[in-house]
Amino acid sequence: MKANCWFDTHDIRVEEVPDPSIVNPRDAIVRITSAAICGSDLHLYNGYVPTMKKGDILGHEFMGEVVEVGSGVKDLRVGDRVVVPFPISCGNCFFCKKQLFSLCENSNPNAWMAEKMWGHSPAGIYGYSHMLGGYPGGQAEYVRVPFADVNPIKIPAGIPDDQVLFLGDILPTGYMAAENCDIEPGDTVAVWGCGPVGQFAIKSAFLLGADRVIGIDRFPERLGMAQKRSGAETINYEEVDVYETLDEMTGGLGPDACIDAVGMEAHAPGLVGAYDRVKQAAMLETDRPHALRQAIMACRNGGTVSVAGVYGGFIDKVPFGSLMNRSLTLRSGQTHVQRYMRPLLERIQKNEIDPSFIITHHMALDDAPEGYDMFLKKEDACVKVVLNP
Repeated sequence: MKANCWFDTHDIRVEEVPDPSIVNPRDAIVRITSAAICGSDLHLYNGYVPTMKKGDILGHEFMGEVVEVGSGVKDLRVGDRVVVPFPISCGNCFFCKKQLFSLCENSNPNAWMAEKMWGHSPAGIYGYSHMLGGYPGGQAEYVRVPFADVNPIKIPAGIPDDQVLFLGDILPTGYMAAENCDIEPGDTVAVWGCGPVGQFAIKSAFLLGADRVIGIDRFPERLGMAQKRSGAETINYEEVDVYETLDEMTGGLGPDACIDAVGMEAHAPGLVGAYDRVKQAAMLETDRPHALRQAIMACRNGGTVSVAGVYGGFIDKVPFGSLMNRSLTLRSGQTHVQRYMRPLLERIQKNEIDPSFIITHHMALDDAPEGYDMFLKKEDACVKVVLNP
């Protein structure tokens, strides 16, 4: 089969690789009909995630048709159309029973690697380094789905891929980011990053009752999408001081909640941005936390900072004194996708949200390398790329 494979920084190639097969009775094989390039895939593309190996198959946001099931899979049949969540969960462990699916203690065979980096291991993830299991990803023609009896969600006929594909990652991620804010009627929420996760965090904040949502970015097409599609107010951080502008917009109070939907590769103008890039290049910090710093400083006293953007390791110059002294709540985590898939599918069916609005480009699997480069450089007003094998 064909698959999009990682070889090195900015070096990915569509190669012929062996077809996946059933290796455990709880496995299924899915023929991919749609796969997306996620913003967190760019961290792999840019070389910031360790334990990648040449030839690793990328992709953790995908859906398709079941073509084979193991003997232990009772609720899926050949021909079922499914969306697969990016965290791989056993369904039976301490964490899965608490619906903390991205913390599954049975799905990462390389947990010892993650323990060295983070103290304890989260769940395995498709196509996202050997530290997180070394599982082949879904930017391919076929994929093996472990624990297929508990993870995929079946999609009813008549709903196009574009409306449900993002149930496997970024729609639940944006929703959980907003849910973590404990939004109350009348609240103002600020969202750093108007990429795909940021767009869904904005939309979700309104769905959960926010009165105002303010999107922060530098790309006009992303700011325009946040305004047009969700009714957000916007700030271009290259044109104004974010802290001062938010202070003015909220009457000196600050937003009730701040969402960091950017993560480890945040951009910043001027000396601050140059400082982070030098520190990262010298391996004196692994991640650039500029958005997180701003979110902490801008949030109102007693407010909540919700972190949906991916961080991998160590960060510098975080104003933790501000967080502690002003009674801020910090909430974060890889998304417990399985918890949200059914409720969000119901919202889609009720026309409360149509996630397809973020798609700007459809491409063939063979064109995946070009899609990554375009997404990285934000060319052609690119917000979200969907690959169709």
